[in-house]
Amino acid sequence: MFVNNGEYYPEGWKSEGKRDGYTALELLKMKENGTIAEGRVVMCDSQHNMTVDLGAMKGIIPRNEGAIGIEEGKTKDIALISRVGRKVCFVISDFCFDDKGKQYALLSRKTAQQRCLRESVSKFALGDVVKARITHLESFGAFCDIGCGNIALLPIDLISVSRISHPRDRFFVGQNIRALVQNIDDFGRITLSHKELLGTWEENVSMFSVGQTVSGIVRSIEEYGIFVELTPNLAGLAELKEGVNVGQTAGVYIKSINPEKMKVKLIIIDTFDSKPNKEFTYFFNQDRMDSFYYSPKESDKQIITEFI
Repeated sequence: MFVNNGEYYPEGWKSEGKRDGYTALELLKMKENGTIAEGRVVMCDSQHNMTVDLGAMKGIIPRNEGAIGIEEGKTKDIALISRVGRKVCFVISDFCFDDKGKQYALLSRKTAQQRCLRESVSKFALGDVVKARITHLESFGAFCDIGCGNIALLPIDLISVSRISHPRDRFFVGQNIRALVQNIDDFGRITLSHKELLGTWEENVSMFSVGQTVSGIVRSIEEYGIFVELTPNLAGLAELKEGVNVGQTAGVYIKSINPEKMKVKLIIIDTFDSKPNKEFTYFFNQDRMDSFYYSPKESDKQIITEFI
């Protein structure tokens, strides 16, 4: 089911790849227990009511029960239309019959979202590590489901230390990630951060050594050199080379590593086009972070994040 031992999940987090649908007995018990479950939306009609495949019968989520804020006009209907083909959470409100005498389940996604807000999201504090699922990518950041379709923003500059031109350089829609609660405004809106989970400069640079030739991604080309990303939280500077384009994979020779200045000098051996790898390693695996010191102690420049 969608909630496990009081822990709420983003829609699709646990159920992708598992069977769709339930038996009639399972649906009856779910209604009796008020269970939050998931099903795949197969259609959104002209009135933006969603049809969900439940297996034993279809489920209907009326438009005004499709998401928090829809009825008040605070949430746009694209939030409903975009769910077609994807999993949504719901509780069963009732069992009804259509004009052909066929039984269906009346569902509410909004009720599930409200319960998640009340019992989970409203208790988040700065520095908490939360589960998040990428739902939409814009130039300024990634929108993330942090439980039952409740959305938080992950700004582009908080995705990684290595700069990217667009969140799609790092993520894809439907990707499960972990993130930190970076800010909660007066309206309860949550801003996330991701880069602190990807490790310090020392943790990242420890995977490399002078004299190695490794692969990286060309992130930017400046007048003074080319920045090549070795990991999401570590980039090096290479000398200018003709024929190099942003987004290409580069084979680079590691010329030097300087902890005091946090610099890695590279020489580009060759470049080629390839599909970027959007998997990454999390160095921090605890439930909460109070502070993050990216810089080595001997560095002249200290980069610190405080979650207070």
